Amino acid sequence: MKSVVIYKSKSGYTKKYAEWLAQAISADLLEAENFKKEQFGSYDNVIYGGGIYAVGINGIKLIKNNLPALKGKKVIVFATGLSPAREDVIKVVKDKNFTAEELESIGFFYMRGGFDLGKLKVMEGLAMKLMRHILKRKDPAAMSEDDRGMLEAFEHPVDFTDRNTIEPILEVLRE
Repeated sequence: MKSVVIYKSKSGYTKKYAEWLAQAISADLLEAENFKKEQFGSYDNVIYGGGIYAVGINGIKLIKNNLPALKGKKVIVFATGLSPAREDVIKVVKDKNFTAEELESIGFFYMRGGFDLGKLKVMEGLAMKLMRHILKRKDPAAMSEDDRGMLEAFEHPVDFTDRNTIEPILEVLRE
């Protein structure tokens, strides 16, 4: 079974998971920008990873727009984000990015990434600084634990990546 891990990473956390997965299953590893849809035919297993930005999975259209070409293949999508891997977080990400029909042919996984403002490009950094400004203006009593964690991450970069969290994906690939 030939496998490919395709990823789109802005700050390196998704790339780290993609590298771990590719290494664990001896898969080809390609950045989404370097992958052409014609290449899907060469693989039995297609794994795609993207970071979460405003609840959207970065670059997910590569998979969504090519689902007919992926029929009969094992398709796995993983998303990385700063929020803890809670059911409510996972549900929001799934609902924002996929229809129920799409999820019938896609295995979806969420893994916690990290945040480092210094790794972002200028425009993304500005957007995040605006988010920080909005969070700072929030009534402290109304702040969620996630809000407080995000504010803390602006001051002290965090990396929650954990190689063990790829194990459920590996289990699905072994089936």
